[in-house]
Amino acid sequence: MAGSGVRIEGNTLRLPGGVAVRFIRTLRLPETGTHPLPPGLGEFPVRRVSDHPDTVPAEWRARGGVMLPVYLREAMWLSFSGTTEPAALQVGVGKVCAVSGRPWSDRLARDPQNYVVLPRQPWLDGVNSGKGTVRQFVAVPLGLGATVEGQVTGEEVWGGVQLQSFPLREPLLSEWRRREREREEARRRALAAAPTGGYGAPMMASAPGAMPSPAAPGGAPRGAAMGLGVGGSMRQEVYLDERPSTDWSEEPAGRVFVHLVTPPEWRRITGEAPPPSPVDRATYTRAGLPWYDYYDADAQDLAPTDTLGAVKPVGEWLGDDLDPWQAPSAGQVTPLKDAPGKPVEDGEW
Repeated sequence: MAGSGVRIEGNTLRLPGGVAVRFIRTLRLPETGTHPLPPGLGEFPVRRVSDHPDTVPAEWRARGGVMLPVYLREAMWLSFSGTTEPAALQVGVGKVCAVSGRPWSDRLARDPQNYVVLPRQPWLDGVNSGKGTVRQFVAVPLGLGATVEGQVTGEEVWGGVQLQSFPLREPLLSEWRRREREREEARRRALAAAPTGGYGAPMMASAPGAMPSPAAPGGAPRGAAMGLGVGGSMRQEVYLDERPSTDWSEEPAGRVFVHLVTPPEWRRITGEAPPPSPVDRATYTRAGLPWYDYYDADAQDLAPTDTLGAVKPVGEWLGDDLDPWQAPSAGQVTPLKDAPGKPVEDGEW
């Protein structure tokens, strides 16, 4: 089985080329209306499939990659904070592109764009619905037809999440690194010359994509596998790539298959207790904790795709959402902006 060039650092996936991806637990949005960005409620734990060869399904061993536990109808978003170099990242949900709605491809495409640009794209909360919005990633079991994969392709074969990264070509990458070294040296000189203490001390900006969040709360059957459907809509741009397509490598630097598993199966496979179910939305909102509104006036959003726009929300498959909704007050919405470890094995997918 070939190596993917991917490693796990804590619960962060490190893909070749400096790409960092974390899977963040969050509150599920109502399926009507458009909402602010929901908060982060801590990271999903991530484990290598190859560390559990006797308890994972055979098809998972063949695909390699990693796995994480997710509850029915639990929502997630992908954080790219910590990405260190420019990269084009493809994101698949059941091998359907979450950006273009097209089938998974081993090549980058621009018409329509089938990737996000890092670190320009700080996070991704769902599938691209265009006009400055995305539709939230929500976990559902395979077999109902509720996943994006099931609705777009008519079958549910893969499930999970697929990631593939492409670096800049040489010598563009070397030139980018040279400019970054010069900027870092200029920053150090400015810090050395700046006064120290009090309000005169310089304040460093957070890393691109860093999003403040509250602290996190305190041979398997085929039905154990999960995929991603869509939930509510939120305000978020998926950015148009401003680089020429020839700037990116034609070959991916690394890829990884992320399996989603139910909490009981997680315990059976790994022997670990899954994280507790997220706090309900009304409790979170009543506590006065923040939601987020992200707007970037300088960016150009990707157009919507007919394929992803036609995907029905999970509520139409699973019934009404019994978790009560309590909208945040205006004061709770915070505006944002104007590799150790063993390698992850890749497989056939």
